[in-house]
Amino acid sequence: MRYDQATLPNGLQIIGEHNPDAQSVALGFFARTGSRDETPEISGVSHFLEHMMFKGTERRSPEDVNREFDEMGANYNAFTSEENTVYFGAVLPKFQGQLVDLLADMMRPTLRTSDFDTEKKVILEEIAMYKDRPQSVLFDVARETYHHGHPLGNSVLGSTESITALERDRMLEYFERRYAPNNLLLVLTGNYDWTGAVAQATAASATWQPADAPRALSAPEPYAYERMVADPKRDRVYIALVAPAPAAQTAERFAAEVLAAAVGGGEGSRLYWALVHGGLADSVGLWYDSSDGAGAFYTYASCSPERVQEVLQIIRATLETAQRDGLSEDELARARRKIASGLMLGAETPMGRLTAVGFDWVYRKAVMPLNEVADHYLAVTPTEVAKLLQTQPFATLTVVVLGPLAEATPGL
Repeated sequence: MRYDQATLPNGLQIIGEHNPDAQSVALGFFARTGSRDETPEISGVSHFLEHMMFKGTERRSPEDVNREFDEMGANYNAFTSEENTVYFGAVLPKFQGQLVDLLADMMRPTLRTSDFDTEKKVILEEIAMYKDRPQSVLFDVARETYHHGHPLGNSVLGSTESITALERDRMLEYFERRYAPNNLLLVLTGNYDWTGAVAQATAASATWQPADAPRALSAPEPYAYERMVADPKRDRVYIALVAPAPAAQTAERFAAEVLAAAVGGGEGSRLYWALVHGGLADSVGLWYDSSDGAGAFYTYASCSPERVQEVLQIIRATLETAQRDGLSEDELARARRKIASGLMLGAETPMGRLTAVGFDWVYRKAVMPLNEVADHYLAVTPTEVAKLLQTQPFATLTVVVLGPLAEATPGL
């Protein structure tokens, strides 16, 4: 592997992980912006803007954008999260220049009022469908409750009220600040032409002007709270528990990932054997979510209404036991190998490496080779996990329960 990096005069950064044996090229623009960077008045604008970026530019109509992706045979998509909005595609190497040109052109959309009004209806329909998915509602409420006012708790979609009230000019103001070249990153993986990519990006972004795009990096205070969301339409109960965890920039992130896999990472984990194997819950999981300057452990379970107290008690007891006694070497070994295997399998294509390489740079301004990442996970010890649990205890839990319960269940 070869690693490349360049910064253009306008502040646009370009990085690459070159694999001469790859049969494709993947590339994407990473905008360091998401729901975390929104005020309540424009809640949901980042995700709405992601939709608008496909609605045409000065050079291309919306139909042209879709047609060119198809003509290249591109595998392409985009997504918005709390902290990043990413536009990406993978093509055969001979189409690299065309894909760079297309994605770069999309980074300067026209944001026509007619498209804005049409797409607003699409977003409102998406929010309505989202509200009908209990797991989605559960985690929106859990994030909001745990972060209690911190912008990491903002909804990615926004609300019906905020999207309805959003004006095109407010979106344009947000775009001009958050999509400045110094707040963008172009990432390439696979068998790319580095010299060509830099030249193509330089030409495509020649008129882009830098701007201030600050982000408040204060971490949320741990918050122990219990919240009930009554939803009589459901026949199951959905449970989320949130606890503090290391930030994306910390070395402890490796131990956090291994801890989450051992306690709640699917079949073979402690929570699986305690709840799903015995038939007490339909599903259960625990995962580590890392952010810019913050992090959280999320635990999820679903069960029948009559089992909710028992399931919650077992989850709490499992977390408390891990906190008190730590984890065995055998448990950690299984979790380490599972993570390492998943890393390798997911990285077999340039597209599989794109987001990992991009987020390495976004959060840590360095790209760690895949083998080194796997080695870090494989080296996690019980002592490291125990130390992590001392500094990031499971004891501070936000608990949210959603389901067919008319009022808060005693003893949650």
